[in-house]
Amino acid sequence: MIHLRIVSPPNRTKEVLDLLGGDDAVCNVITLPGRAIKPTGDMILADVAREDASIVVSDLRHLGIEEHGSIAIEHIDTALGSNAAAAISSARGEEADAVVWEEVQTRTSEEASLSWTYLAFMMLAASIGACGLFTDNPILIVGAMVVSPDFGPIAGVCVGLVTRRGHLALRSMLAIVVGFAAASATAYVVAQALLVTGAADRDFNVDSSGLANLIASPDAFTFVVAFCAGAAGTLSLTTAKSGALIGVLISVTTIPAASDIGVSAATLDWHSAAGSAEQLIANIATIILAGTLTLLLQRLAYNRRRRAHDRARADDLASGSTPGTPRPRASSPRG
Repeated sequence: MIHLRIVSPPNRTKEVLDLLGGDDAVCNVITLPGRAIKPTGDMILADVAREDASIVVSDLRHLGIEEHGSIAIEHIDTALGSNAAAAISSARGEEADAVVWEEVQTRTSEEASLSWTYLAFMMLAASIGACGLFTDNPILIVGAMVVSPDFGPIAGVCVGLVTRRGHLALRSMLAIVVGFAAASATAYVVAQALLVTGAADRDFNVDSSGLANLIASPDAFTFVVAFCAGAAGTLSLTTAKSGALIGVLISVTTIPAASDIGVSAATLDWHSAAGSAEQLIANIATIILAGTLTLLLQRLAYNRRRRAHDRARADDLASGSTPGTPRPRASSPRG
């Protein structure tokens, strides 16, 4: 379930309570009049089934609570009690498939920022990747994958496109371009340092390294792996499933290629550098395509629930139902 902490202007509190009280997917509604100080207002607490959390939050935003008060969304790991069980059962569909769109937008907006921390992780990942390529060590390549934070901005582009938030999409794309440019430049500097100090073999070439040769040679499998990784990563983002593991899977197709660009440039192997650049661009584009398509399907399912919800509310108004009276839940067709 999802816990909502709402600060409502006093003149909107009755509408908020009517909205929450009239929804079968909501339970444990608590009101604390006048307890909020900044902003000033009434504190309202409620729990809502995850499947319909975005619908309820959307209704609250329609009342202007976002502009004149606040809405905080928190996860509930365990909810016991008959009221909670009834709320969950009234929201049709599977909780594991539910998407809390406000949470997804906030998370991607934070992770898509072009921050010094993001750049530091990208450069560190590329440095580890460069060492892994010189030594043909898959363990170091996996280490680079774990460190790399590149899926955040890639997901930001997908969310920005689907939710029509152009600013988020552009900001995420900037983070992608700058981040991978910094990663490749760092790999180049690290490779040069290793060559100059003699730590790396000056006769190193892509053909002598199985990993580097694989990375610099994009083929049909590039598209298949990147597409599957993009869809899996997006599902992980929207359903909060196996985020760390999917992050590694996503980075398989990106940070090693960025590292190989720098290493190939340092060894003057421009053919391999071009191949790695092609691999990187193709992977990023395919991941964005797969992620966007996955989000579009999830958004279509949400819009269907939203329309059913609006029709049910319109029927209530037409029939003269008393606000705040729980009604049969017609807002959540399965799927």
